[in-house]
Order: sequence, then structure tokens, then C-alpha cells
Amino acid sequence: MLIGWAGIGKMGSPMVRAVLSGGHEVVVLEPLPENRASAVAAGARVAQSIEQLAAETDIVITTVARDEVLHDLVLGEDGFARHLRAPQIFVDVSTVSPRLSAEIAAALDARSVPYLRAPVSGSTVTAGSAQLSAMVSGPREAWLRVEPVLACFSARQFWVGEGDEARYLKLAVNVILGGTSALLAEALAIGRCGGLPVSVLMDVICQSAVGSPLLAYKQEAVVRQDFEPSFSIEQMIKDLELIGDVAAAAGVSTVLSDVVRRRFEAARRQGLGEMDYFVLAQSFPLAQAVAPDAPATPDVG
Repeated sequence: MLIGWAGIGKMGSPMVRAVLSGGHEVVVLEPLPENRASAVAAGARVAQSIEQLAAETDIVITTVARDEVLHDLVLGEDGFARHLRAPQIFVDVSTVSPRLSAEIAAALDARSVPYLRAPVSGSTVTAGSAQLSAMVSGPREAWLRVEPVLACFSARQFWVGEGDEARYLKLAVNVILGGTSALLAEALAIGRCGGLPVSVLMDVICQSAVGSPLLAYKQEAVVRQDFEPSFSIEQMIKDLELIGDVAAAAGVSTVLSDVVRRRFEAARRQGLGEMDYFVLAQSFPLAQAVAPDAPATPDVG
């Protein structure tokens, strides 16, 4: 199966390599020369335009950071909605708004092009080891065709419906993702009030009833206070804004998520926007743990 891939940044690059390793031919469309070179070194070919990528492939996959980028790729004047036709399948693995996703669905449906929403949960590390989780919705027949490709970079695939269900599911997962970081920061602050070192706190928390795969995955980084980004604060704020928009449109209260978002926004104001979202777990005074709009004074000693 010939796969077209548009957008091969931090997440897309390891996913493309995994698909190539799975025996599929991949053609990429990517503006950054270094990302193109990495894909070519792994065995991919390069397309020069959306039109070329659409003309040469059976399945087109996109992975982008924001709604605006996906909108231009698909719904722009020369976007995929203009060039794709059945039986090609369009798959987006990004985290974007259900509103944009519905617009894409309408445009592709007008051309009888199946559209799969397949946002992934994980990080650049789990993408590189093909351990992502894929949440998929869209036509089931298209899903059955695409599942072997998604399995190249994801250890778990969940088909959850025919429409935009996967978009809402991914946002629901990220409510907990962001909240876990903020709650852990406060838990560590409380523990440090009693003189407990972060290493002991993390060891016991991870083995307690509140332990989780996420906390276990982040344990070493938190103990080392190493917050090189696998998923940045900027990205988390973007997702929490999407969550807030969905909640507001539905009249749903998300008081806790709003507080968490403000905590991340405070961290961004401190210049931490490009750090990993678990940077909230830096050791800081307890007062900051309950004052999301106050300036933090990290104490990592």
C-alpha cells in the first residue's frame, strides 16, 4: 500500500519510520528541509505538492500541530479536498477541534472520500518505539483497510464510531493528562513540606493505588528534574483551549481544567512554554501550587 504523509515533525518523523519499517512505501510532503532529509534517509520519497502527493498514493495521513495548518492542507484553495477521490482514504492523526473535523468530513464526503479521525496518545518517545495508542472514528470499512498501517506505529487501536467520536475521546484523555501533571506538582509540594525527597515520593506514588502508566513513564524524568519536551506546555495549552471550546459550546462546566490551563499559562509566562508539560513537577513553594496565576520561584535544591 502506498502511503502519503503530510507533516513530519517531532511526532510524524518516528511514525513515518515505523510505517516504512512495516514494509509500506511512503511519500512525504514537508516544508522543513531537515525533516525531509530524515524521511529520505529512512527510505521515503518526497512529493513537491499536495496535488502530487494525492496523485501518487492510496492513503494520505496528516500529522500537524494546529487547526490552522490542517485547515490549509485540506480545505485550502489547493488542498487535499480538491485532489483526493475515492477509493483513496484520508487519515488525520493530529489533535484538532471537532468543529474543524466536521468541516473536513463534509468536504471529503462531497467527493466520496472516506475520512478517518485517528488522533494518537503518547509522546515522541512512544512514537519511536511504536507504542502509541490510536483512537479512531470514521467509516468502519475504511478503518479495516487502514488498521494495519496504524498498527505500525501504535500498540493499541480503538475504533469508536463512524463520526467525530475519536476527536472527543482524545480531548477527554488530555483532560486527565494535563490534570495529572498539575496534581502531581501539588502532591510533591505537600511531600516536600515533610522533608521527603522527590525520589522517595515518586517511588511510592508510582507503586500506590494512584500509580499509572503515565506516572511510571515520567518517574525518572521527574526525579532527575529533566524536562526536555516530549509534549510541550505550549501543546498542552492548545489542547486545553480546545477542551474549553468544546465544553463552552455544550454548556459543560470544566472548572478544574480551567484551573489547570491557567497553571500552564503561568508556566508559559515564566518562559517554560517549550519545556515538557511535566515541568510543573519542579520543586516549588507550596503557595505556588495553589496560586496558578502567581509567578513561580523554582527550588530544585
